[in-house]
Amino acid sequence: MKKKDGWFYIALSWRGSVVPEVLPRSILCGLFGGIVYIMHLYQIQVSLPILGSLIPNIVLGLLLVFRTNTAYERFWEGRKAWGSLVNTVRNLSRQILVAISENEPCDRKNKIAAVKLLPAFAIALKLHLRSQPLNAELEANLSPEKFARLRSMNHPPLEIGFWISNYLQKQYRQEKLSHYQLVDMIQLLNQMVDVVGICERILKTPIPLAYSIHLKQLLLIYCLSLPFQMVDQLEWMTAPIVALISFTLLGIEEIGIQIEDPFGHDPNDLPLDNICNAMLRNIEDLIIVSIDQYES
Repeated sequence: MKKKDGWFYIALSWRGSVVPEVLPRSILCGLFGGIVYIMHLYQIQVSLPILGSLIPNIVLGLLLVFRTNTAYERFWEGRKAWGSLVNTVRNLSRQILVAISENEPCDRKNKIAAVKLLPAFAIALKLHLRSQPLNAELEANLSPEKFARLRSMNHPPLEIGFWISNYLQKQYRQEKLSHYQLVDMIQLLNQMVDVVGICERILKTPIPLAYSIHLKQLLLIYCLSLPFQMVDQLEWMTAPIVALISFTLLGIEEIGIQIEDPFGHDPNDLPLDNICNAMLRNIEDLIIVSIDQYES
């Protein structure tokens, strides 16, 4: 299902829906309804007016609640993943700046360049999840050679993770880092890569198309049937009341649609730009503190 597909296009879709499987059973239920009508004709008491509104309301309510809860779980899992990424970047940058010894003048420059790869990892992940090309925001945290290299890669976050790992291994081989420190840093780097997998799982596992279609069909039938249920009692108030009820139900469904993919640009999506900017400010502060301590 493409996000650009219209609401009615999805609601009336045959392909991907459960209509072919459900239709025979629906016809069977209709035949049962015909039997009940025949019983009614023979003056057999079969009328239960309360079921006319109670059962559809319960079924529709359960479907909407399940739809919204499922979407919110995806939204919250994405938020937890990015929160974990922020904490991991802070911890790893701090350990790199403090733990890795500097024996030569170029060591500090290489260390700062490695630390800047951490927010670059987050920015690259944001662009990757949004299917956006590499931009100046990412270029500002990379050397020209690395940025040019990254433009040819299919998965920029993984490439940046490889560069960070390669830097740590190089420092260990040069005995600027102990074995235990290396293990701790690699574990933090692994957590960053795990966040990539979590976000990709959320992004590439949408709500099943059949469920989306069926819920839209049920909402459409329910909203269009409301006037027939209310016109006798409400008369001229039928139109505004139907509009209000439809607004409530369709709004609940739309909330689920907007938050099920939390990595986009919609107002209700995760504020990934703000998260990445905060991460950059944290790293810049740590670099300034480490430089001051080095000079003192």
